[in-house]
Amino acid sequence: MSGFALEATCRAPAIEVFKILHDPSRFPEWWSGMDRVEADGDGSVTRYMSQWPDFAYPTSVTRSPEDGTVRISCLLSDIVQEWLLAPDAAGCSVRVRVELPEGEAHRLGAQRAEIGDSLAALVDLAEREAGRDRPAGT
Repeated sequence: MSGFALEATCRAPAIEVFKILHDPSRFPEWWSGMDRVEADGDGSVTRYMSQWPDFAYPTSVTRSPEDGTVRISCLLSDIVQEWLLAPDAAGCSVRVRVELPEGEAHRLGAQRAEIGDSLAALVDLAEREAGRDRPAGT
């Protein structure tokens, strides 16, 4: 297994980030290179990336509000992302751990770039949305 972990601090509360992160229909708003998502009848989703707009990526998304994790698994490549949210004095920390099977290890650099950009976009989106809900002057 190859992999990496990235972390960012977000000024929004963890629950606000969780609302965005656990909703696959919102993936294109923050996930770098993702064009669209289609919900499948069995609770999984199919992702379509900009680079290959006609190529379907069936994906499993599982959520655990108890410990703040969202696990996103590509059912074709077996690349797994585990997103963990934790309270922080500034709002929350957002950590993502990515595991790639040996057969996908050649994609490590591309995955690190995609997920790094996506993490920054997720934090930015959550902070902007949380800012809309804050009373003026706070």
